[in-house]
Amino acid sequence: MRSTMDGDTGPSAECAASTSTPPTNEVPSHFTRFAAIDWSGAKGARHPGIALAICDEGRAAPLLVEPPRGVWSRTDILHWLHDRADDSLLVGFDFSFSAPFLDRGAYLPGETDATDPRALWAYVDRHSSDADLGAASFLETRRGRHFYLGAADGVKAHFMHYRRCEQQFNANGGGKASTVYDAIGAAQVAKASFAGMRLLHHLDPAIPVWPIDPPPRRGACVVEIYTTIAARAAGIRKGLSKLRDGEALDLALDGRGPVYPRAVGHVAVGPGSVLASRGAGGIEEALLGQ
Repeated sequence: MRSTMDGDTGPSAECAASTSTPPTNEVPSHFTRFAAIDWSGAKGARHPGIALAICDEGRAAPLLVEPPRGVWSRTDILHWLHDRADDSLLVGFDFSFSAPFLDRGAYLPGETDATDPRALWAYVDRHSSDADLGAASFLETRRGRHFYLGAADGVKAHFMHYRRCEQQFNANGGGKASTVYDAIGAAQVAKASFAGMRLLHHLDPAIPVWPIDPPPRRGACVVEIYTTIAARAAGIRKGLSKLRDGEALDLALDGRGPVYPRAVGHVAVGPGSVLASRGAGGIEEALLGQ
């Protein structure tokens, strides 16, 4: 698993341009636990699509964490993070932490004068009445103006605005990163990202969010992960980013070097694991967030 803390071109790099506290490239050395959260922007209060995996330093296999009430809610994840704010924990989410700003000088031109990610998070939260930190209504009431939800909204290309990091990823042949303004289709990240912004708003200031905040010298930190980058770094070619079983995940993790853990395929099902209930189809989703 690779987070964007490896450099300054990750999926949230544009956010750093408008923060009051410049981020640093200093890489913390205190993290001993690592979590990946497969996020969801679906409507409702319980979300089978949310999964959480955690592992410690070394090569012990990661564990899928059992939801406190059988199925995760976004609020459950928020509480889980709050409870671990003082832990030496690095947490990766697979949603966009902010919207593009630099090209147009605004996140939502003509609507809000927010000029930094936290102001955008607060604005989204204030204007979203959805249950469980959802944001579907935020997008739906702004379709055709800021968000593309179908042909009735006009020419889709007019909504294709990207952050600098996404532009660079696309230009370097990494694939086709999605934009948070495209809210239709299986690959869209808009609903999850704006719901995620609500979570980040309610998480602040308990846990720093890199690169919007400098990386901490102690305690937990949240980063954005782009899972296709992790797949490419593991030697998986385009079109095969999804890993369907533990053996395939083992091979991918082994491709990242000897410091990476073995995969969930070798986890003994027990307390803290929901491997038995999610099955192989959910293994990779939890660890790589696809």
